[in-house]
Amino acid sequence: MSEPASISSGIATRYATAVFELAKEDNALPTLEKDLDTLDAALEGSDDLRAMIASPVYSRADQARAVIAVADALGLSQNVRGVLGLMATKRRLFTLPQMLTALRALIAEEKGEVTAEVTAAMALDDAQKDELVQTLKARVGKDVKLKLAVDETLIGGLVVKVGSRMIDTSIRSKLAALQNAMKEVG
Repeated sequence: MSEPASISSGIATRYATAVFELAKEDNALPTLEKDLDTLDAALEGSDDLRAMIASPVYSRADQARAVIAVADALGLSQNVRGVLGLMATKRRLFTLPQMLTALRALIAEEKGEVTAEVTAAMALDDAQKDELVQTLKARVGKDVKLKLAVDETLIGGLVVKVGSRMIDTSIRSKLAALQNAMKEVG
């Protein structure tokens, strides 16, 4: 990991730990988790929001006003609203995506679950999701929460990442392996 990335990660982890501990003391982890989902969706859906948190062009005051307005509009809890304002005044909003990831990890650890990042060639229906969750739960021994993405270039199959483990059953990877094997022969 590069030095700037590790510094950003450290900053994000400190903010995440503080918010997590406050929410835990207040027995507000479900509210925090809901806030994370809302904030994730807002970041995913707004280029302007992503640009505002990453851009050094905006002043601290402008970022603070903007992020507080967004937090109010999204109906975020006081703890999350407060940390967003603090991050803006300290010029740390650029670490927000990393902080959200760190918070999710802390909540998952507290709940005894693990997040599986699943990329599929096409959208999974509810029965497929349930079957995948049960299979992964049996494999890792913990409750599994899915984070789904669709990548049609996989052609078929899945790519599943759980922690440091990755299982790639995609047709794309099988074709690439076959192509490599054919190059070695000929």
